[in-house]
Amino acid sequence: MIGINIGIDLGTTSVIAYIDGKGIVLSEPSVAAYSTNNGNMIAVGERARRMIGREPPSIVTVRPLKDGIISNAYVTEQMLRFFIKKICGNKILKPNVIVSVPAFVTALEKRTILDVITSCGVAKACIIEEPLAAAIGSGEAISIPSGVFVVDIGGGTTDSAIITMNCVSVSSSIKIAGNEMTKDIINYIRKEKKIIIGEITAENIKKSIGSAIKRPEELAVFVKGKDYVTKMPVSFEITSTEIYEALKSNVDKICEDIKSVFEKTPPELVSDAGEKGIILTGGGSLLYGMDKAIESATGVKVKVAKDPLNCVIRGIGKIIADEGFLFENGYFFKTKDDFIDYLEEDIQ
Repeated sequence: MIGINIGIDLGTTSVIAYIDGKGIVLSEPSVAAYSTNNGNMIAVGERARRMIGREPPSIVTVRPLKDGIISNAYVTEQMLRFFIKKICGNKILKPNVIVSVPAFVTALEKRTILDVITSCGVAKACIIEEPLAAAIGSGEAISIPSGVFVVDIGGGTTDSAIITMNCVSVSSSIKIAGNEMTKDIINYIRKEKKIIIGEITAENIKKSIGSAIKRPEELAVFVKGKDYVTKMPVSFEITSTEIYEALKSNVDKICEDIKSVFEKTPPELVSDAGEKGIILTGGGSLLYGMDKAIESATGVKVKVAKDPLNCVIRGIGKIIADEGFLFENGYFFKTKDDFIDYLEEDIQ
């Protein structure tokens, strides 16, 4: 196919890009900052993320994707246009892009994603389900008639799926993942300690002492925030047990959703998954004890994939290198006009 082939993991938290023959070439936060005066983009990616909570009234920082779906098409397009230009430079030929989507997206949501992608200077685009890409990226054999259970805990969604013979057999997607857990920490500290903290502070707490199970040895960190009553700056201590309590409800919901996939799965595939275990991918799988929490809830062994943050994009990279996979499994690169016709038929 003419032009370079790019894979994009378009996540709520980050955008990761892969080029055939080069590997991962970009990994940036899914954040953009623009001027409220003229609407011009000021920064995207890491530069924009550092502005969160510190921007003046004339600048707005946004995450244009919510729960794995585009919530602000204009900002998403501008952000992706910047990233694609950064990757491709001044190449004359437009690139072809494979982009990942959550397990459950409607035809209208697909159309929005593809409209945005093909408006960013892309020749042709193809979409593929995140759990399928994650399974391939984890190194599991999915082409044989045997079930592989993958749980991808990202920033906006948790996708659980049984993969067999290169297809998603049974799947579920819930809008509870890393970002909701960050909000849990913010809400817990505001309610229990009457202190307000920002998103970046909460994210740092989650990474340093967050846990899905009680730690055998309690950890604590000192953080800074704003007193809810006096509005003055304060320093305070927060423990890993407190953060466990803050996150427990949503961790339980993720476990219940995983169990619901087992309930909908044919017995033979359940048997396969029970024997092989559950594969965890995505940034949320790095939360301390997440594998043990799922194992306790389901009774099925759980293992965290190697390099879980990049399983989806590495899976897309393997797909890019094997165009036969796309053709044999019904995935095709299409132009903007092709997608409009295809999705209108799907909607009807």
